[in-house]
Amino acid sequence: MNGNTIFQNPAHLGQNQETSLQQKSVETGSPISRTNIVKILLGIVIIVIIGFFIFSVAIPKFRDVQVSKVTLNYWGLWEDASIIQPIIADFNREYPSIKVNYSKQDHKRYRERLVARIQNGIGPDIFRFHNTWVTMLSGVLLPLPSDTITKAEFAKWFYPVVQKDLIKNGAIYGIPLEIDTLALYINTNIFESARLSPPKDWVDFINHARGLTVKDGSGQIKTAGTALGTFNNVTHAPDIVSLLLVQNGVDLNNIAQDTEAAAEALAFYTSFTTAGGSSTWNSSLDPSVVAFAKGNLAMYFGYSWDIFTIKAINPNLAFEIHPVPQLPNQNMTIASYWAEGVSATSQYQKEALLFMKFLAKKETAQRFFTDASKTRTFGEPYARVDLADTLKSNLIVYPFVSQGNGAVSSFFASDTHDSGLNSQMNTYLGNAVNSIINGGSPQSAVGTLVQGVNQVLTQYTPTVESK
Repeated sequence: MNGNTIFQNPAHLGQNQETSLQQKSVETGSPISRTNIVKILLGIVIIVIIGFFIFSVAIPKFRDVQVSKVTLNYWGLWEDASIIQPIIADFNREYPSIKVNYSKQDHKRYRERLVARIQNGIGPDIFRFHNTWVTMLSGVLLPLPSDTITKAEFAKWFYPVVQKDLIKNGAIYGIPLEIDTLALYINTNIFESARLSPPKDWVDFINHARGLTVKDGSGQIKTAGTALGTFNNVTHAPDIVSLLLVQNGVDLNNIAQDTEAAAEALAFYTSFTTAGGSSTWNSSLDPSVVAFAKGNLAMYFGYSWDIFTIKAINPNLAFEIHPVPQLPNQNMTIASYWAEGVSATSQYQKEALLFMKFLAKKETAQRFFTDASKTRTFGEPYARVDLADTLKSNLIVYPFVSQGNGAVSSFFASDTHDSGLNSQMNTYLGNAVNSIINGGSPQSAVGTLVQGVNQVLTQYTPTVESK
């Protein structure tokens, strides 16, 4: 067999002759060789074209998958979208692939709706919650990792009450965009007419309250010195009683530890109604925020958001805001505020945490306050300690943040609309106050209150313990 035969298969007839022709055509540069070269080159061109098509069409599609937009759902409560949207726009400039849909929710049954949606996997990625709700939301709140905010940063930026409320078992569970404290409103005209200064302590407060109360010939109150003593028509009654309890040394999480101090606080509170001819308030009067707005109340305890209610009722009312009265060597009030958290069931936790990190920035807080101030009298009081001094010239907002370092929180909290911990606690507290007004002893009222508080605390035993 010819040694030049390529295939060793004798069944291929004419194989030797074909091979010889191929060899000769290569040697002589015959037309057969040039045709094959053209075919090869044409094949290469086709391959290049196909490769270019794959690169220009398929690769961009793959790239689009990598940077596809993520949509975060963000539930708020009090701010309109017009106030939040500029913050979202600033965030989008840093993270254009993360879209944030903000939705202002109805406060009615908000907590129940929030928990149900999150547990069913259809809730928001980011949501607002009250500072007293961490125990109730422990199963749906995602702890914030250190690359979102460190404990050192949290301690440096936010007030002690925020640290105590939002750090549980060493983990941070929320970022506050504002803080609010219980403060004392005074009617400017009433005080100026009486030539009185704002009360510095509770002794001044008692004297002012009695001196400024005006009654008609039948003993009916026409102008009240202050609104304390009852429960149902005193706006923020749970918070005010909490103020008296904590200032008198009562641990709200363990009232049974000092029932006598608790009884003293309740007796003092109810005395403004039960003192007979010296009483400054009763259950027949308007709700205290309404009475103050109408000019029929000299001193009112409230939060910053009450200003909007008062102005809506009486835009021309002249009033001032001051820190609450104190016992000697004290600086304590009650804090009530809202924070933002991340859902533990969110599909986009990484992106949601980036947004939380953005919300914690100093510049974001400033933008939030400034934009809110464009559509209303003022923005939310700063939750950041390092921004408090920037509000010193703001006589409306600064009194609230000036008390931040001495503020504590209370599960006896008004206006949370929670239908849970706060509402149940307030019911027991209201029963205690009413029992004293109806002739019961403060000691007996406290005994019943302790039983109710312990029952509610047992129901809402947190899965994470306090720091």
